[in-house]
Amino acid sequence: MDKKRYGLIGRNIAYSFSRNYFNEKFKALNLEDHEYVNYDLKDIDDLKYELKRDQAILKGLNVTIPYKQEIIPLLDEIDGEALTIGAVNTIKILPGNKLKGFNTDAYGFEVALNSIWKGTEKGALILGTGGASKAVTHILGKKNIEFLYVSRNKRDKRTITYDEIDRDVMAGHELIINCSPVGTFPNVEECPDLPYEYLTKKHLLFDLIYNPEKTTFLKRGEKAGSLVMNGYSMLVHQAEKAWEIWNS
Repeated sequence: MDKKRYGLIGRNIAYSFSRNYFNEKFKALNLEDHEYVNYDLKDIDDLKYELKRDQAILKGLNVTIPYKQEIIPLLDEIDGEALTIGAVNTIKILPGNKLKGFNTDAYGFEVALNSIWKGTEKGALILGTGGASKAVTHILGKKNIEFLYVSRNKRDKRTITYDEIDRDVMAGHELIINCSPVGTFPNVEECPDLPYEYLTKKHLLFDLIYNPEKTTFLKRGEKAGSLVMNGYSMLVHQAEKAWEIWNS
């Protein structure tokens, strides 16, 4: 029986969502010839060796931190939406072992957000400026929701620093999305440095982290009466979209 291999490209990904999710999916579908593995790389340049070694059985890849942008120069083709976003989290293997990049994070985020958030005239704060934040801001742009990035360092007029967030900023931005790794396992006591005392019942705190299920960021939002959501639903929807792309 010829193996069909799928995998996740990232760094320090021993506890990845994708590997467990897809291997359970394959089991449920009785796809005994399918497997999903982690490509835990110290450097993106190591990927060339992995691809050459597994090219006979490799059918599709996901990409996670910190390679969603670094992977782009290694691709042969890139989907239009992924090009606009500037980040890739899904790769389809085309004939001749050519690689085509897609972004399913945007789709996953949009579906998850629509399930809990009915939209607001107020803006959004995006905590973090990595590859995941690019997918998030792409969807906010589609929804005409104004946003500011929040970072440790000021980069441009769309970026503020954490110490600039005051009562007025919190009141004007009712959607707060954590796209940073702050608070993820094992550093579960950590949370983004926000003035949580200014949260209200009108706020939604969305954390792209799914482990732990309820981060300190979300707990503090819940305590203030805000709506909260973790990243699990987004991950499921982006994974299913990736599966659809691989099989199209």
